[in-house]
Amino acid sequence: MTQRRRTGGGSEAAPPPPATTLNKHIRFSDDHHHSSKNKNKRKRKLINNHNKKNPKKNHAATEDFRQWSYSSRDFSKYNDRVVFVSYNILGVENAEKHEDLYKNVQPEYLDWDHRKRLLRKEIKKYNAGVLCLQEVDRFDELERLLRKDGFAGVYMARTGEASDGCAIFWKSELFTLLHEENIQFQRFGLRHNVAQFCVFKMNLNNSSSSSKTQNSKGISSKKIVVGNIHVLFNPNRGDVKLGQMRMFLEKAQTLSSEWGNIPVVLGGDLNSSPESAIYQFIASSELDVRLHDRRKVSGQDSAVGNPASRSRYYAFSRPFFNQWSEEELHLATGERRISLLKHNLELSSAYAGIPGRAITRDRMGEPRATSFHSMFMGTVDYIWHTTDLVPVRVLETLPIHILRRTRGLPSQRWGSDHLALVCELAFIDEDMES
Repeated sequence: MTQRRRTGGGSEAAPPPPATTLNKHIRFSDDHHHSSKNKNKRKRKLINNHNKKNPKKNHAATEDFRQWSYSSRDFSKYNDRVVFVSYNILGVENAEKHEDLYKNVQPEYLDWDHRKRLLRKEIKKYNAGVLCLQEVDRFDELERLLRKDGFAGVYMARTGEASDGCAIFWKSELFTLLHEENIQFQRFGLRHNVAQFCVFKMNLNNSSSSSKTQNSKGISSKKIVVGNIHVLFNPNRGDVKLGQMRMFLEKAQTLSSEWGNIPVVLGGDLNSSPESAIYQFIASSELDVRLHDRRKVSGQDSAVGNPASRSRYYAFSRPFFNQWSEEELHLATGERRISLLKHNLELSSAYAGIPGRAITRDRMGEPRATSFHSMFMGTVDYIWHTTDLVPVRVLETLPIHILRRTRGLPSQRWGSDHLALVCELAFIDEDMES
């Protein structure tokens, strides 16, 4: 039975700082927040002394950190910002049903009580305004925890026999929910996955723009469409995957238009690689599906270390493999005799929008790996935004050699088999841009 829930924000904790303020106490390494060279020297000396005494713990002490990468642009005058998180938190039942994926993970690291504490602690450090979570099957517990940190949330369970779903949480101090909508893909013959949408208004009393002079030209609160999706896993059903993404993007564009062409930010586990045809479709706004093998549309065979990953995402497959039936075309494009798939959103990837180091990024600019278990290491999670939003900073994922050292996620430190994607987005002020 489909579950759909909405909760209100809590008052159990003191209001957190607004998303426009950088969190100077975040544990993740950030050289911009060190106050002096002397402090850096003392810190390095302490770490070096610790490493000499504990050589085996050297990497855990110094390398198991995620670092912020910043845009080279000056955003000091861009007052309206939001920290956005997309995170597949690993469903409890999914972990229990697929023990082979976690054979290298200690049982206590799979325990939900252990993981939910880690997840809350991690999320709290991001000082996020909006969270898009996937594989949520303990929504009530999660909501009670996040309510203490000022979040409200809505939930949409998958249809069919699966017990997990998607959840969007927001800081009720920062945003007001104006509209909520969902897609049950099963109603369109596209399996039991779901997608969520929320339209939010930024609260003026927490936007730094509200403190401007009374001479400002009619300041209005910013609005934004937030979309959250977990795309079908099955690599062979590229037709279904494309169909889900088509409907997801169509609905996001419709909501943006209905609310005055407002900005859109989309998060989710797309079960597709950065070099896939699905990525191409999102980034370029169109795709001729007949130029691609339906079974390889998602590029899921391009995991780290897989030779198949060497082919670029836009390389064509051999024509022999690209036979699409009318039914498959209908699922993918919505039409039985049309193979060209289009969407009307001009989307950019938050991570690809800010340069990063080769140790954590691939040639597309995306993280090298957002998920790691015994059967897969690669990138399937993304944050996309329209061009009226710009990325200020993104939180880098872990380098591959650090991930491999864990032998698989979850771990003592990380509460899921995915890594959270985190970015800060600024609303573009048209007057400033001109």
